[in-house]
Amino acid sequence: MAHGHKSDDQEKIIFVGDSRVRKGAGFITPPDYTAYPGKSEAFIPNFLLKEWMVGVVVLVGILVLTISEPAPLGYPANPSASVIPMPDWYFLFLYQYLKYPYASGDYVLLGVLGVSGVAFGALLLAPFLDTGKERRFYKRPIASSLMILSVMAVFYLTNVAWTHYEHELEASGKKPEHIQREEEALEKHAQGLPTSNAPGQKEEVAIVEKDDPAMETFKKAGCIGCHAADMKGATGPSLRGVGDKHSQEEILTIIKEGYNAMQPQYNNAIAQGVTDEEITHLTEWLAKQKAEQ
Repeated sequence: MAHGHKSDDQEKIIFVGDSRVRKGAGFITPPDYTAYPGKSEAFIPNFLLKEWMVGVVVLVGILVLTISEPAPLGYPANPSASVIPMPDWYFLFLYQYLKYPYASGDYVLLGVLGVSGVAFGALLLAPFLDTGKERRFYKRPIASSLMILSVMAVFYLTNVAWTHYEHELEASGKKPEHIQREEEALEKHAQGLPTSNAPGQKEEVAIVEKDDPAMETFKKAGCIGCHAADMKGATGPSLRGVGDKHSQEEILTIIKEGYNAMQPQYNNAIAQGVTDEEITHLTEWLAKQKAEQ
């Protein structure tokens, strides 16, 4: 643009420029993965197919493991059993944390909502608080230190919780259910028997001489409270097939003297109006309860 030295009413403005634009060559196709050999590949079907193949192999492996060794079932629930409560391993650190005075009792709200809320709140706000571009952990001392301390705290609390649990078991002389199942599985394996107690691996034992008067004595004496009316067991063990384990004399001794955690039931039966003859006949009938007839 040039300006002359004339007066304002005679001034002229002249624009001089070059506005050339490169002519387009049509739609420009971006380079595909072949332009970067060894560094990339097509997502469909190459990458996705490999992911599916790996997933199928893992799924087949899980199915084979499930079919070959069914998941073990726990023992029937016993509300009267005395056990040491213990959460799953991934909750052990929280379980131990809630034992401390500042996280339980009068401070339970502080322990459950206060400390946990601060921890989870900090985790949610971390992306907004740490806005640095550096991603190397040794260049981020605050975030890295908090992460390392958190991991160390989880490992420490988990170890303390498990160590305390083992000491409680040793002091009480109790054996955890999973240890009992493992020992039973080893015994069955040594005998060539199936190691799992999943349903369908053994036939149900039928009640022998179900119409025998001893069945009424069984109910009258209050045995159904622990062993159920169908003799499959409630809080006590199943009596189906009990004749394979105990003789008539042993069953009578159990009724009079008790067995393991079971208290003597003779006096209770007499108090319910059961006679000695009926108890004798009941023991004879129970001794007939065998798996094979």
